[in-house]
Amino acid sequence: MANKPGGRFDELKELVKEYPVQSGVYLMKNDVQKIIYVGKAKNLRNRVRSYFQNLDHNGKTRALIQNIHSVEYILTKTEVEAFLLEASLIKKNKPKYNIRLRDDKSYPYIKLTLGDKFPRLYLSRKVKRDAHVYFGPYTSGAAVFGTIKFLNRTFKIRDCSDGVFNSRKRPCLTYQIGRCTAPCVNYVDQPTYALDVEGALHLLKGQNKKVLKHLSERMRQLAEEEKFEMAAKIRDSIESIKVILQKQAVINESMEKDLDVFTYYGDERGCIVETLHFRSGRIIGNRSQFLDVNPIDTLEDEREWFVSFINQYYEENIVPDEVLVGSDFGNDINKLLENVLEFRTERKVSVRYPTDEKGRKLLDMCKQNAISHFEKRLTENEEKFVGLDEIKNKLELLTRPHRIECYDISNFQGTETVASQVVFEDGLPSKDHYRRYKIKTVQGQNDFASMYEVLSRRFKHSEWDEPQLIVVDGGKGQLGQAVKILGELGKQHIPVVGLAKARVKRDFKSPEVEASEERVFLPGRQNPVFFRQQADGLNILVNIRDEAHRFAITFHRKLREERTLSSELDFVVGLGEKRKKALLTHFDSLDDIKIASAEEIAQIKGFNRILAERILIQLNEEEAVEITE
Repeated sequence: MANKPGGRFDELKELVKEYPVQSGVYLMKNDVQKIIYVGKAKNLRNRVRSYFQNLDHNGKTRALIQNIHSVEYILTKTEVEAFLLEASLIKKNKPKYNIRLRDDKSYPYIKLTLGDKFPRLYLSRKVKRDAHVYFGPYTSGAAVFGTIKFLNRTFKIRDCSDGVFNSRKRPCLTYQIGRCTAPCVNYVDQPTYALDVEGALHLLKGQNKKVLKHLSERMRQLAEEEKFEMAAKIRDSIESIKVILQKQAVINESMEKDLDVFTYYGDERGCIVETLHFRSGRIIGNRSQFLDVNPIDTLEDEREWFVSFINQYYEENIVPDEVLVGSDFGNDINKLLENVLEFRTERKVSVRYPTDEKGRKLLDMCKQNAISHFEKRLTENEEKFVGLDEIKNKLELLTRPHRIECYDISNFQGTETVASQVVFEDGLPSKDHYRRYKIKTVQGQNDFASMYEVLSRRFKHSEWDEPQLIVVDGGKGQLGQAVKILGELGKQHIPVVGLAKARVKRDFKSPEVEASEERVFLPGRQNPVFFRQQADGLNILVNIRDEAHRFAITFHRKLREERTLSSELDFVVGLGEKRKKALLTHFDSLDDIKIASAEEIAQIKGFNRILAERILIQLNEEEAVEITE
């Protein structure tokens, strides 16, 4: 029930008067106890009370207040702790009314394992407080892999995993072709290997003169020793580094600090938050995040939501030496954000609104990127919303369907029934919201009972946003079943349609093939709805239907392969349930195991070389017999 003066509103207003005057985090929940907003406060009583004292709020705040059923709080010792806890809770609960990071994908970083005796480089999407060193963030995983490959080849750093490294008895092919010094078999000592790692470290830190000097000295030394082929390879590496450095955008060679710049640009149609990353005077990447909100019509003022966004961002990303912000927060807010970031990184961090010429130029660059990306995003949205508006109009929906869900049931001869849930948001796949279901309560083939179980389990998750449209694969029969199920679940308000595949008719007397159009069925309507061919709206519906079918079939095939593989592995001596599970988890299919090497299998925890060879003999025995016959 919506809150308004009187009733629950007045009850909450009275309860808030008893809140402590202490720093903490408050959690606002709706009538099903789902967290819809998380906020922080230096004084909990004053902050939460402000929602119920002043009724002159903007539209978004009024919508929040109407849906508040209860307010809980968590006390913290300091305001810094409240900041840290707020970011964590927003990430975990994804409250509807918080401005939050929409792009949950982590940045790729280059990780150098300096905590190892013989370090190596690899891509990592998590930054941990450990003995290793991280470089980034980068905006492209492909660029990270390319950089690691170049560094490994140039400085002869091992590229093998720790498991392979610890089990080697003789050098691998990488050593044979001169791209590794084989520390795994002690062909190089630790101090010598450390010099190569130091060269890679200097390059990653942007200390390019040191790198070139280091390589030049090695090249001269090898030439004096008449190892001309090795000297020539280092010469080629020097030239490659020079080419890479020429491609990097140098902003300020005298800039030694790592620096991030944040700003935003938007209007009533949305908002872009832009971030530029500078390392040692060079721009290494940027990230644009579009928020479906008007930055003015928000629950918090500009300072609060922008600071909250930056705080959330650095929960999982490296904190630089300095952060430039595109709004003048004031000294108090800047100092608080500095304390939060210093707590995360355990070193001095500067947060400021730039007033110097160099800082303003960097901020202007960031602002121009924000404007450009905002205009590009709006153009993309306009093209994308054409299809969604077609769906809205053709299917007589009340609103544009931001979230569309589609379900598909798959079974094989009535056994191992599974289902898929595929979600499109704003017309595009939202794979983080895909779900797979093993049907637990239905024996044999019963699509109605299976769909009932799937939808029942799906709508138990009140923390998931409700769709504005559900698509089922099939005609009037399947649609009728879905309508009945939604009614029994109390979800009859959610629109649902059936999408029947195009029918193909072939006249064997003629080479011509006649295909009907895709048909969309609506509840209570006898005849289907037709879209024009290649309509954007129809493409969205067909794509989500086909994606749900693909996702279900893939899951079903995987289960069948696991069952087949499991039964074949039952005959391998020494392979128990835990090891079978580990093997099934590591490999995607039976064919992948058959073509794997004994060495690869032996690296799985709990396996050894003898058992690996035994598994391969068992699995390939039948094929070997067929070949010999």
